[in-house]
Amino acid sequence: MFSSPCKGLGVKGSGNTNNFSIMATSRQKKEELLAELKDNFGEAKSVVFADLKGLTVEQSQGLRRALTAKGVKTKMIKKTLIMLAGKEHGFEIPKSLLDGQIAVAFSMEDEVAAAQELYKLGKENEKIKLVGGVFEGKVADKAMINAVAQLPSREELLGRLVGSMQSPIRGFHGVMHNTIRGFVQVCDQIAKKDA
Repeated sequence: MFSSPCKGLGVKGSGNTNNFSIMATSRQKKEELLAELKDNFGEAKSVVFADLKGLTVEQSQGLRRALTAKGVKTKMIKKTLIMLAGKEHGFEIPKSLLDGQIAVAFSMEDEVAAAQELYKLGKENEKIKLVGGVFEGKVADKAMINAVAQLPSREELLGRLVGSMQSPIRGFHGVMHNTIRGFVQVCDQIAKKDA
């Protein structure tokens, strides 16, 4: 039978409910993680911080899959590394903004994708809470990220634009069609009268 090396030390073993758990890492590993975080901060169109404390393994995996499908990278990493990576790109992220068990979601394609998806998932599961992020080159608090999350998606905005462009065209088509139909009917009446 397998015995946990942490048994009796008060450290949770296989009973940990979150697959995002933060483990002690070597300095080299921290430097690699910091370099990756810096790259993600540089490439991302926006960054969202979410408190995921209390999620089960299944919920965490589902969250990760849902975010990946939207072009969002997620990381669960130490807060000091998040602050250092942000500082490298000119973002002074206050420690108070990173309250809880923080996951970082990087929107790589659509600026609002991470905020919207986390907001939607948060409505389904109260353990997912948006706490802040980086949007349009500025550190955003909880209220700002929640406002961003409620913006319409890019596809929805494009659909509205196309709809608003079609409406005048349909109206113009209707007017022209009725005018031509009326002209044809008048010509037909004149032809019948002369015959």
